[in-house]
Amino acid sequence: MKLDVIKLDGGKAGSVDLDEALFGLEPRADILHRVVRWQRNNAQAGTHKVKTRSETSYSTKKIYRQKGTGGARHGDRNAPIFRKGGIYKGPTPRSHGHDLTKKFRKLGLKHALSAKAKAGELVVIEDAAAEGKTAALAKQVKDLGWKRALVIDGAEVNENFARAAKNIEGLDILPTMGANVYDILKRDTLVITKAGVEALEARLK
Repeated sequence: MKLDVIKLDGGKAGSVDLDEALFGLEPRADILHRVVRWQRNNAQAGTHKVKTRSETSYSTKKIYRQKGTGGARHGDRNAPIFRKGGIYKGPTPRSHGHDLTKKFRKLGLKHALSAKAKAGELVVIEDAAAEGKTAALAKQVKDLGWKRALVIDGAEVNENFARAAKNIEGLDILPTMGANVYDILKRDTLVITKAGVEALEARLK
């Protein structure tokens, strides 16, 4: 599929042929959902923790005698049945991550790119080069109508562009190896440089 290439100032810079195997698939929500869930689960800290009855700070003395009170038999006040006692089977620190095959992760990235292309939210720019001035880049971004955009550059991000983009709200930039399904789907506009397109095609072939 062909797509027009633009410059940051809005001028035209020819066109580019996008690989149908990467940008022309029919997006599948189930594939995207599985990959996003895998990403978010791996990112979860899993540091949740509650105190069990052996960790709460009450006395372990038997609270009253075993027999003759008319009440139920109890040991110490740390039992889960009492207020401020230990929690029974509460969360403990653990990893929420699970495995997903490389093949499926690649497929998810292809479907994410295709979803953006199909929705008309894919923009190809000639290069991500800037003077390093935030104000100048912010004006160009505003003129282009990008509100929440992700820019994917080649193997390395242009240093001046990254510096200028750092303080612009809603604009993020990643190298090709950092491109992932969650970040792509979260933004309204996906912007890829020509170098980024080539690198993505090489990575996902």
